[in-house]
Formats: sequence, C-alpha cells, structure tokens
Amino acid sequence: MTIPTWPASLPKPERDSWSQSPFEARRKRQTEGLPPAFSRRFSGVPETVALSIVVSRAGRAVFDQFYKEDTSFGAKPFYMPDPTTDGWALLDGAGNPMLTEGGQPILLSAQWLVFFGDDLPKQTIEGVRFRLAFSVMVMP
Repeated sequence: MTIPTWPASLPKPERDSWSQSPFEARRKRQTEGLPPAFSRRFSGVPETVALSIVVSRAGRAVFDQFYKEDTSFGAKPFYMPDPTTDGWALLDGAGNPMLTEGGQPILLSAQWLVFFGDDLPKQTIEGVRFRLAFSVMVMP
C-alpha cells in the first residue's frame, strides 16, 4: 500500500488557527473513597492538531481530490510536512540561522504520518478564497 503525501501545491497551515493537544492516553480507575488512579492505556500516544489553510478555488479542488480520492474520505493515513519544523531555518546556539557556503540558510525538513481527525474538513468562504479547517491525528 502506498501512503499518499500532502499535495505540495497546498499552502502551509495558518499560525492563528493551529493548536495541538495530546490524545487521552490514561485509563482512569475509580477507587472507593480515594482519589482516582491513572495508568497508561497505550504505549504510543498520538496528538491531535487542529489547523486551517486558505486556498483559491483551484487549491480547494486539489484539497477535495486529495481528501476524497487519495485518503478515501479520511479513512487512509497520509504524510504531511510538520508545520512546526519543515521549512524553518536551522539555528545555532545563539539563535542565528546557520548558512551554507553560498550564504543560504539551511532549512529543516520533517514530516508527520497522520490521519484526518474527528474534526473533518469544514469550508468557509472569505471573499474569493476558501478557508478549510480540520484536525489531524499525528501518529507516534
């Protein structure tokens, strides 16, 4: 099985709508007369990330095709660039970008293996563009 990859033509997620939260990985046991006790439920814990992108009509068509055909309406996993790392400059200890011999910044690269999460894609119109908001489950 070939795992699809997030289309490169789609923009990076917006910073304002991005939020990350851990998946509930605890098992709660209620004890009589005492505070509840917790134990781990899973050895690997996914994270839920909510994000949105703003696209043109053509970008919306690319996203729709990716969602409907490539991921079977969100049932299949896919690779996606990690928006918190991918494309950002590598920094030295002082916080300055590290450069190549040609003076170009060295960029980080990272990707996630994800599924579409509980918040399936919602589309709203903003002028002539579309905002697509959805969540993904980042696999450990």
